[in-house]
Amino acid sequence: MRALTWQATKKVAVVDVPDPVIQEPTDAIVRITSSAICGSDLHLYDVLGPFLAKGDVLGHEPMGIVEEVGPEVRNVRVGDRVVIPFVIACGTCFMCRRGLTTQCETTQNYDHGTGATLYGYTELYGSVPGGQAERLRVPLADFNAYRVGSELPDDRYLFLSDILPTAWQGVQYAQLPEHGVLGVIGLGPVGQFVSRIGVHLGHRVVAVDPVPERRAMAERHGVDTFDLSDDVADWFREATDGRGPDGIVDAVGMEAHGNPGTAAVQSAVGLLPDPVAQKLMTTVGVDRMAAMTLAFDAVRRGGTVSLSGVYAGVADPVPFMNLFDKQVTLRMGQCNVHAWRDELLPLVEDSSDPLGTEDLVTHRVPLEEAARMYDIFRDKEDGCIKVVLTP
Repeated sequence: MRALTWQATKKVAVVDVPDPVIQEPTDAIVRITSSAICGSDLHLYDVLGPFLAKGDVLGHEPMGIVEEVGPEVRNVRVGDRVVIPFVIACGTCFMCRRGLTTQCETTQNYDHGTGATLYGYTELYGSVPGGQAERLRVPLADFNAYRVGSELPDDRYLFLSDILPTAWQGVQYAQLPEHGVLGVIGLGPVGQFVSRIGVHLGHRVVAVDPVPERRAMAERHGVDTFDLSDDVADWFREATDGRGPDGIVDAVGMEAHGNPGTAAVQSAVGLLPDPVAQKLMTTVGVDRMAAMTLAFDAVRRGGTVSLSGVYAGVADPVPFMNLFDKQVTLRMGQCNVHAWRDELLPLVEDSSDPLGTEDLVTHRVPLEEAARMYDIFRDKEDGCIKVVLTP
């Protein structure tokens, strides 16, 4: 089959790889019909290469049709249309029963001290082949292959794999009061959904992003937006009676604009031999923290900062004096997709499409064009906000 593979830092390619096969009696094989490129994939493209091997299949936002099931699969049948959460979890362990599927004790990567296994996301999270491919092996299929309807287009359902529940969790973690004000930093795909969810739940939403096309898309859904500038924190405060938003979602993460020195260090480390780079990244690695520090500065006293963007630094400087003085609550983590999908499915299937799932994809291209689209998505060219690949 054809699949998008990591080849080297800033180099991916669609190549022939072996077809997936049933390895465990609880597996299923899914023929992929749509698979998105996520902002988190760009972290692999630019920064996390030392934890990848040449030929690793990327991608963790897929959906498709079940083609084969193992003998112990009970809830999923050949022919079912399914969405695959990016997290692989068992559904029965201590953590899963509490809705913390990203901490699943069955698929945790104990050797690396990390959480549950993820599709297409480095040796830190299991080195499981991802979904930017023609087919995907789904372990523990009864819990991880989520059946959906057959009538609506893929775009209605696809984002249940990651960014829609990630955005929903981000807003829930922001702990907004009734009719509160939500600040959003970054209007990429997750930030778009964070903003729309905030509006849908009855909050005023104010958001910042440097890309005009992203601001225009958010404004179509009732969001107040402004450009990235030196006085962003002041703008947040001026828009909220001088206090700042009740809660802020950082939907950017480790590769924020505004940290050129750290960006240069990240790039240099990524070019070192893998054992050296891995050691540096797991002992003194730092993130570009402009988005996070903006959130800390702009949130009102007693407010909450919710981190949805991915961070991977282990030596990041955090202004604890300011956080303590302002009595800020901080919540974060990979999204527990399985805990939110039943709550989100009715919104996805609502005929009015209240979260605008069909107003996000700007580029739908064949899988064979995936490598080109990684560059376009990373560089925010051609009005690119969300890319979906069709095998």
